[in-house]
Parts: sequence; C-alpha cells; structure tokens
Amino acid sequence: MFEDFRKQTDETSFPAPEPEEESYRDRLLANEPEVHFLGMTAFQRFALMVLIFVMIIVVGILLLLVTQRVMPPFLS
Repeated sequence: MFEDFRKQTDETSFPAPEPEEESYRDRLLANEPEVHFLGMTAFQRFALMVLIFVMIIVVGILLLLVTQRVMPPFLS
C-alpha cells in the first residue's frame, strides 16, 4: 500500500529544474555591477557628509562672530 503511494508521488512530482537554467540565472546575478551613488562606497559617503556637517558648523560660528551676535569671553 505504501509502495503505491510512493510510486504515485514520484510520478506526479514536479520536474527538477535544469542545471542550465540555474547556472544562467547565477551568471546573470553575478555579473550585475554594484551600484554606488556618485561612485562612492557607504563609508566614503558617510565621511563626506561628516566633513560637510563640520564645515557648516564652522561657517555658522564664524558668521555669528563676524556679525557680533556671539562674543566669546576671551575676545571682550
């Protein structure tokens, strides 16, 4: 009885994918180039953003000093 069930499932099971299809798909995925924003890696973009942030802070502080909105104690 169980032998009959095994034979039926073997006959009606889905065919295994051909190895050519799998290797073709793997080659397509492997050949895809990595997409980088402006050609930079994530760490390079992070370092650039940190430098821009520090530059904005320095320019803002200098602007406040030039317009005399803020006066440090050692300059008064």
